[in-house]
Amino acid sequence: MQAKDRIILALDVDSEAEALGFVGRLAPFVGAFKVGMQLFNSTGPSIVNKINELGGRVFVDLKFHDIPNTVAAAGRVMTRLNCHMFNVHAAGGRVMLENVASSVKEEADRLGQASPIILAVTVLTSIGQSELENEMLISGLQVEEVVVKWALMAKNAGIQGVVCSPREITAIRSACGNDFKIVTPGIRPAWSEKNDQVRITTPADALKMGADYMVIGRPILKAADPVKAVKMIIEEMEEL
Repeated sequence: MQAKDRIILALDVDSEAEALGFVGRLAPFVGAFKVGMQLFNSTGPSIVNKINELGGRVFVDLKFHDIPNTVAAAGRVMTRLNCHMFNVHAAGGRVMLENVASSVKEEADRLGQASPIILAVTVLTSIGQSELENEMLISGLQVEEVVVKWALMAKNAGIQGVVCSPREITAIRSACGNDFKIVTPGIRPAWSEKNDQVRITTPADALKMGADYMVIGRPILKAADPVKAVKMIIEEMEEL
């Protein structure tokens, strides 16, 4: 995989025009564009088609979590939209994961196209040990242990990868093998400002730890020259 293909640009903007402006400039230099709740809910699902038409691939980041039939139906919709990736919550359970995996394959086969990569979200990065025990009522396990157990459950249910924080990459890679996709957010190039991140992980760090893809937003979106910023990130990864 080329270094540029590992970069997922987070389109954390409200405006379709602003989002498509970034896609038009950066589609040749990044692997995919992440459309999260902010942009998807502002513009609707047509944004996926418009990004595809401009030559970009789309990671739809809506974190589906519902009863199995509902999530399976949502997976069929994502397949018809021809997105590159989308995600679901592992906390929805094995049956939910199995249903969405099988439904997506059936829909892709019916359409004669490749299936999108389905990613499981394990424990949100906003959840610490205290919240895990006192609010989610999971006791006797550390956060990393829950993350790895849910990642393994997702893999066994037919899900192709996970979204996880940098600190969990190594454990998941060890448990789930080299073919399991790992997408990690919170990445900051070595030259960028930390913003509100106390500890940063650089693209090179994430690559060395075993990540396949890294989600990067502000260091590119807020750069004076976004194309130059992406090229610097690519250079940083290619130095390994």
